Amino acid sequence: MNKETYKKYAEARAPRSPILKNCVRAFLVGGLICTLGQGLRNVYTKLCGMDTDDAGTVTAVTLVLIAVILTGLGVFDRIAKFAGAGTLVPITGFANAVASPAIDAKSEGWVLGVGAKIFTIAGPVLLYGTLAGAVYGVIYWIASLF
Repeated sequence: MNKETYKKYAEARAPRSPILKNCVRAFLVGGLICTLGQGLRNVYTKLCGMDTDDAGTVTAVTLVLIAVILTGLGVFDRIAKFAGAGTLVPITGFANAVASPAIDAKSEGWVLGVGAKIFTIAGPVLLYGTLAGAVYGVIYWIASLF
């Protein structure tokens, strides 16, 4: 069987992805997470008397804490399975990407397990995000000289 024949064979038997349903779920769950974040920020601003910058910081920390707790309890994975990308975009997805490998590697010890593997998923995001920001900054600086 050549490559083209196999490709046609595989495509004919591959399950079709319900794209519209997945998009709606991602939109709704991502929207709910962001709505929760805005609600927390409003609570911190209005009820706790924080300024908007401090309330934003505490909101981010609270969302990370909630995501890590839900990851540890195994609930976040069920939400992510239902919502797909809806849990990846907000800060909660990043928190899950850091906490999940750390939890999985705990049995290997604190240094060689948790310490070595905590950023296996999020590490490339941090690396290339930082690198892209630095490259963009240099390009912006060079462009501003002219």
